[in-house]
Amino acid sequence: MIHYIEYGDIFKIPGVTSYAHGCNCAGAMGKGIALQFKTKFPEMYVEYKRLCDNGEFNPGDVYAYNYGSGYVFNLGTQATWRTKAKLEFIENAIERMMEIAECAGVEKIALPAIGAGLGGLLWGDVKQILEKGAVQHISVDLYAVENYCKL
Repeated sequence: MIHYIEYGDIFKIPGVTSYAHGCNCAGAMGKGIALQFKTKFPEMYVEYKRLCDNGEFNPGDVYAYNYGSGYVFNLGTQATWRTKAKLEFIENAIERMMEIAECAGVEKIALPAIGAGLGGLLWGDVKQILEKGAVQHISVDLYAVENYCKL
């Protein structure tokens, strides 16, 4: 199931300890919510950067980082920070994330409007992909914050 939250901070949703965000595959987390993930989970960033530098994290991939209390799902939505996100990248990454979450017993994931900010996609198009993923994986609830604001 998907829960849409019009405004909010994905890190402050009660009962949610796993998070997802769209990122590029070039190792840069310098803007937007990606910068907050880099700051909040510095060890995750080091491994993400290594994967990118070695060509092991590509568009459509998922790098799932277990930080002890939950997971951070890094979704490869853009090739580089200069390119736009693509719906097929998001679709592949969401499907893979949901499979990983089910296997790991993750029941709730909070995420921003992936691909619709710096990624340049229309949120309505991305929502259709999220809804498809949620219908196919009913054991995982998604909490999509449509307008992220740090509270």
